[in-house]
Amino acid sequence: MKIIDAHLHLFPRDTRTDAMARAVGHENSTEHLAQVYRELNIVHGVVMGNRSLDVSDHQYPDLFHYCVGLDSVLMDGGGRVIPDLADQIEAHLKRECCCGVKLYPGYNKIWLSDPVYEPIYQLAARYEKPVAVHMGLTAFARAHLKYCHPLALDEVAADHRRTRFVMCHFGNPFLEAAAAVVEKNPNVAADLSGLLEGRFHLEQYLQEQAGYVSLLRAWLTAIVQWDDILYGTDWPIVNLAEYIGFIQALTPEPCWEKVFFQNANRVYGLGLA
Repeated sequence: MKIIDAHLHLFPRDTRTDAMARAVGHENSTEHLAQVYRELNIVHGVVMGNRSLDVSDHQYPDLFHYCVGLDSVLMDGGGRVIPDLADQIEAHLKRECCCGVKLYPGYNKIWLSDPVYEPIYQLAARYEKPVAVHMGLTAFARAHLKYCHPLALDEVAADHRRTRFVMCHFGNPFLEAAAAVVEKNPNVAADLSGLLEGRFHLEQYLQEQAGYVSLLRAWLTAIVQWDDILYGTDWPIVNLAEYIGFIQALTPEPCWEKVFFQNANRVYGLGLA
């Protein structure tokens, strides 16, 4: 089975990120990642940008496409929106290797319905490339969860029907709302990245966290939207082999081809055979 990792991060080598990768049995390098991809038949990855808006800062091996990210760079010095933001985003969307935009509303503390995002939604629709949105729990306590609750995405998805959105992390832990938003809006897909962190023994984890796992299964199964569910890892926070097993445990085997490959290939327009 071919696999696309529809949500990963490539961080520069430093003490913190190197330790993060080693903690889950990996090394923080594209060379290592390419080797593990070959071993696991992961044929492609979608990098969620955490770098500047400078196009030259987004040069990745052919193994990857990327979404240009608007995290800390959205605000100029934390005080005002970058004046030529739309032009800079369009410069990325014109590139074949750029397959979308990534928003981090909880970190920027800006509602998805804020006018600052309007040109981005219009550009994404024009270029037919999706807007991926961090939804659910954040990595830092200083972020505000209300901005990345799935219901915030429902508002803009309903008002921008020509724009395709990807709800990252299935809105975890707001699973009920996340399921409702995906079911209601035909222009919203969801990836299953970052649902857990660190290493684990699958059978033991499924037993110890049976309540959480059953909630995930229940809502994924209830909405019957397997054409809109994408495999992703949020690498480097998980061991890749272990996480494949975890997502397989959540999804019906007849849907694996869609979840692990076909849906990401279609939603992100990757053009893989």
